[in-house]
Amino acid sequence: MSGYGDSPPAETVATAQGRVAFLDHVLQELGMRRPVLVSPSMSGHFALPFLLAKGDQLAGFVPIAPVGTKDYTAEQYQRVQTPTLILYGDHDARLGPQALQSLSHLSGHRVAVMPDAGHACYLDKPEDFHQALLGFLHQLK
Repeated sequence: MSGYGDSPPAETVATAQGRVAFLDHVLQELGMRRPVLVSPSMSGHFALPFLLAKGDQLAGFVPIAPVGTKDYTAEQYQRVQTPTLILYGDHDARLGPQALQSLSHLSGHRVAVMPDAGHACYLDKPEDFHQALLGFLHQLK
């Protein structure tokens, strides 16, 4: 993602509106129709504004202790109708519970807490993560 890791920052994604447009463009270019958006950590800066603006284009949303959840109100989250699986590791004492507090306002959400896993629960407990993710995906069919 632009501006993270070794990627140079880009002016086009400096705002939430720009990040929504960027992600929308990527999904269109890939020919994805109603994808499930999986959003770990820093990708929350892209996924959350997209969810709030264009959540009806998603079949599902899987936030994994994303950043930026406090940037939006309970009322904004309550308007979203996208099926959501909120995931985080039980050793993630900061972002996991913080994200859950905000994202619990999403209607139709489920929560999966990965035991003995930290912030990157998908790396710490890949089998548990995949089991939770696949269960959610199968429920969407």
